[in-house]
Amino acid sequence: MLGKTKTAGVIDLPTDIHWAAAWQIRDAIVAGQVSATEVTKHFIARIARLDQRIHSFITLAADEALAQAEEIDRRIHRGETVGPLAGVPVSIKDQFWTKGIRTTGGSLIYADHVPDQDSLHVTRIKAADGVIIGKTATPEFGTFWRTTGRVAPECVNPWDARRTAGGSSGGAAASLAAGLGPLALGSDSGGSIRLPSAMCGVLGVLPSSTRVPEHGSLGSTLFLCSAGPISRDVRDAATLLQLLAQPSIDDPLCRMDAPPDYLAKLDRGVGGLRLGWWEDRAVSAQVDAGVIAAIRKAAFGFASLGAHFVDDAVTFDTEGVDEAWRVLDFVDRYASLGEKLYGDVAARRKLTPYARERFAWAKRISGADYSRSVRRRAEFIRSFQAGFRNCDLVLSPTLGFTAPAISSVGPAQRIPALVAHTLAVNFAGCTAVSIPCGFVDGMPIGLQVIAPPNREALVLRAARAFEQAWPWTNRKPVL
Repeated sequence: MLGKTKTAGVIDLPTDIHWAAAWQIRDAIVAGQVSATEVTKHFIARIARLDQRIHSFITLAADEALAQAEEIDRRIHRGETVGPLAGVPVSIKDQFWTKGIRTTGGSLIYADHVPDQDSLHVTRIKAADGVIIGKTATPEFGTFWRTTGRVAPECVNPWDARRTAGGSSGGAAASLAAGLGPLALGSDSGGSIRLPSAMCGVLGVLPSSTRVPEHGSLGSTLFLCSAGPISRDVRDAATLLQLLAQPSIDDPLCRMDAPPDYLAKLDRGVGGLRLGWWEDRAVSAQVDAGVIAAIRKAAFGFASLGAHFVDDAVTFDTEGVDEAWRVLDFVDRYASLGEKLYGDVAARRKLTPYARERFAWAKRISGADYSRSVRRRAEFIRSFQAGFRNCDLVLSPTLGFTAPAISSVGPAQRIPALVAHTLAVNFAGCTAVSIPCGFVDGMPIGLQVIAPPNREALVLRAARAFEQAWPWTNRKPVL
């Protein structure tokens, strides 16, 4: 039955189901147009056939996924109610624990690690009847912007295998761009969801700080990191975020208020919204002017949808932010994981050069350095949010160039211009989405939409309005 359009049924199911949205797949399964088992077998076969070219998965959980799918089919056959992700294949970034499924964190040290429990995020996806299809590639502990390490081949870009897929959620973004699944769980502390999403031409959502509880991952931070959805469809992202954003007593730092209904006003549009444009001039010599111009043109297209732009361009004082972010991010990761591994000589030898370098740097940071960085963050939060006094949303490039060629950058090279527009959003604790907004020289580019904390519903609304006006799923990479 798989792959056959059945227009007489409840929905119109795409012939190529691997390009269908998660909500379409779920509705087709519930309507009996296709079974969860058929869908799961289809994606397992497609991943096995195509992923050897891009290496977006570290582990394919075929047996576990089929067992989940078969149980969902039995429940549907019995007439039981099923969850909002019923039968939908969902990939999990390999930093998040998955019970009974290998979780490496992209590290040779954990190459054979199989957790005995799920992360909170995976638990919630399973409770919604999502099918865990496998674990997507990440650099070691999510600490690099290329998805490369010592436990698996480097994940490359589906649009051009000579280029990076980005990082650290590079495997998640690349797999969706290649049609190896409809929905993915990623994480982001400085751009790790949004940058690979922009490079690969998919949608990536950064929830605001503490909106999504933290629990069960190999590598995390106190202030900066958030788990979030990557998808090809805004409705899919809103559905997954709704599950992730519920409060939890297991995270003492997370918000305890219930999130708003992200789907309720998704189609409300952007009419009457005030928009600002932000472009970091400090990196203007390090970005591609053609890419910036194309993203800016896409951004100002919102005016045709009823939004209006404030007269003055938005500016943020980002002096010292990159250095303070490094202190908070690197030291938190060192405290939660790196201190133990770096202090073990045998484990240290197994670390990648970039992870070893980060941990060594973090070890030298003093308590005074950390305290000053916390203060700089508090100051920046106040000044960043002041930028929203005259506008509801701030728009910017996600990054100012297309995915770099792998051969052009070193195995541990850091490029400050890469995170010029993303890192500050994490530092301020705000929420943002990267929207696919076109192509330059055959490669995807991304538009970032930023809102104050806990305004995820607003950035999703904007993304949905853009998606309806300028659909981005018609063009697909040749694999």
